[in-house]
Amino acid sequence: MKKRTTGQLIALAREQLNLNQSELARRLGVTPQSVQAWESDKNVPRHAMLKKIGDELGVSASWLMGESGVPVGPLDLGSNVEFTLQPTRSFSYPEISWVQAGAATEAMETANIAACEMHSSDVWAGEDAFWLRVVGNSMTAHSGNSFPEGFLILVAPETEPRSGQYVVARMTDTNEATFKQFIRDAGRFYLKPLNPAFPTTPMDGEWEVVGTVVDGRMPKSVFM
Repeated sequence: MKKRTTGQLIALAREQLNLNQSELARRLGVTPQSVQAWESDKNVPRHAMLKKIGDELGVSASWLMGESGVPVGPLDLGSNVEFTLQPTRSFSYPEISWVQAGAATEAMETANIAACEMHSSDVWAGEDAFWLRVVGNSMTAHSGNSFPEGFLILVAPETEPRSGQYVVARMTDTNEATFKQFIRDAGRFYLKPLNPAFPTTPMDGEWEVVGTVVDGRMPKSVFM
């Protein structure tokens, strides 16, 4: 079966819910022309909008991108619709200046992206995504998830974090950045290291999330 485009999948899911383009546009807060452009593949929605579209249509953003064989959600497209697993796509993102994953002492430097080393991922993290190389051992754990020094993390600035996910955050007055686990507890937010030797930092007006970590790996140089 020929692979469907993102626009075709949006139209398919919309039609299964008996929605017209104007109604979907109203729910998404966009113009009907935007929906028409997506479905005709003139424009491709950004990651945050693609997730919003998926939430409205009862499917996952990855399904709309053709990356998974079946929809994820309440939508039932019927047995007469055939789905096939598609080859994994690869996306390339720049590695910008590394982040101190401890006491937040290194600044984010996003200038001169064209000169940065590029690394690929099968995760679509948005047009402004970037890799960072962890320095320090505050995110190194003795068991469970661990991000040792030199580990590459892919940061998606457009993705809102959920409690328990990993984020890069920075102090708004100094731009000092850190990599930590994002925790919500009793209505308050915290930046938690995985190494118990380091303190958990309450997030207040001085801190803001730069982006959510959506992929990671050890650099190839480790194995050479």
